[in-house]
Amino acid sequence: MSEVKTVRVVIEGRVQGVWYRGWTIEQAAARGLAGWVRNRADGSVEAVFHGPAVTVDDMVAACRHGPTAAAVSRVTIEPSADAVGHGFHQRPTQ
Repeated sequence: MSEVKTVRVVIEGRVQGVWYRGWTIEQAAARGLAGWVRNRADGSVEAVFHGPAVTVDDMVAACRHGPTAAAVSRVTIEPSADAVGHGFHQRPTQ
């Protein structure tokens, strides 16, 4: 059985108004990950990914590029204890 992990990721750069959240939902769902994504008032995007460690790592690597119109300058990753439930969804801006 593969290791499961949950991480919280904050993506900075030109990541709002470029379909970053929609892209994240598509990418995470395609990988079978649970969690959520939201815009933050400071202009960054925050997400929590939960699933097999190798798949979570692959999603985090994809976040370093994001959708075509994005310009990611930094991705911060930390372990998370968030209860994510099932599926991947968008949360309101915080």
